[in-house]
Amino acid sequence: MNDHVKRRNTILIVLVASLGYFVDIYDLILFSVVRVKSLTDLGVSEDDMLRVGATIINSQMFGMLVGGILWGVLGDKKGRLSVLFGSIITYSLANIANGFVTSVDQYAIVRFIGGVGLAGELGAGITLVTETMSKKNRGYGTMIVAAVGLLGAVMAALISARYTWQTSYFIGGGMGLLLLTLRIGLVESGMFKEATDKNVQRGNLLMLFNNWSRFKKYVCCILIGLPLWYVVGVLITFSPEFGRALNATGIIDAGKGIMYCYIGISIGDVVAGLLAQVLKSRKKVMLIFILLTTIVVGIYLNSFGLTPEGFILLSLLLGFASGYWATFVTIAAEQFGTNLRATVTTTVPNFVRGSLVAVTLGFQFFKDQIGILGGAMLVGAITIVIALLALSQLKESFGKDLDYVEE
Repeated sequence: MNDHVKRRNTILIVLVASLGYFVDIYDLILFSVVRVKSLTDLGVSEDDMLRVGATIINSQMFGMLVGGILWGVLGDKKGRLSVLFGSIITYSLANIANGFVTSVDQYAIVRFIGGVGLAGELGAGITLVTETMSKKNRGYGTMIVAAVGLLGAVMAALISARYTWQTSYFIGGGMGLLLLTLRIGLVESGMFKEATDKNVQRGNLLMLFNNWSRFKKYVCCILIGLPLWYVVGVLITFSPEFGRALNATGIIDAGKGIMYCYIGISIGDVVAGLLAQVLKSRKKVMLIFILLTTIVVGIYLNSFGLTPEGFILLSLLLGFASGYWATFVTIAAEQFGTNLRATVTTTVPNFVRGSLVAVTLGFQFFKDQIGILGGAMLVGAITIVIALLALSQLKESFGKDLDYVEE
């Protein structure tokens, strides 16, 4: 492959991974945006809104746990491109089906299937980008993927404000099917092709558990991402309930909160990516952003008399502070060899997303014990302390050569 073809393929891979993640995030976050509107239409009372909403979002996240394992293993056994194709078809069809649901049970089942599909997109895209770009510049590639992709949440908020919740799901499914046409012409990762010629196990999930060093590294890669999904899945998703507890002076709109939070995350991802290139360290950047998240969460949960404008500003700040998603996924990709890389890079972000099940259950438990603000503060403190401890156990991976396999 000559340099011109290589460059064209690299640009196309970054473009497809970015747009794929854009549609992924649009579909992933859409339920949080249309939660109140859609559940009200399905006859859910205001008193049951939080409980039913938590059940459905947990169903989606459980689907992502299952999908993360399925697509991750397939990515190392069959190739990164096959996972991109399969995951896009699955979540696109699920989202089209979502527009036809007429009961809460149907909603939960379809969100589970959608979650399975959504689980494959980011891991396959990031794996392709990190294996195709040079070790000096791959941080820029993953930064672009995350920054473009996370704007899908902004799109979800804008579309849902203009159309019915059913049409919003149809649009998400349609965008995914359109994306499949871009996949034509993509070339599989060279590192993956080389790994298929070697006599090594590929996509063997047990390899992550039968070696203490690998297992510890894998668990730590998951745990460093906990604070981000606590922010999005608890503080922003249930912002109307927090608004009431903080005696907000106006209506707190979760849809707007999600939109501005993801704008903040996109900006944060770009800043984190650039900062990692300047500092030549991903660990230092993670530390800075986790500490920043701690400060902004404290401000948010003590903002009594919160105004709608103040909420939008805090959503933006919460997003920016937790805008280390690209850095976090890149760290996971850089910690493991080619024969396990797709498995790790696909399962890690989905296990973090899936951890939202435990986080929301913990939040609901402590909310009943010490109130919504106290419960949120305690759960937030736990996720941040765990993330900091996990980060301290990982080795720096900036500039690491990725062309090796796990024995």
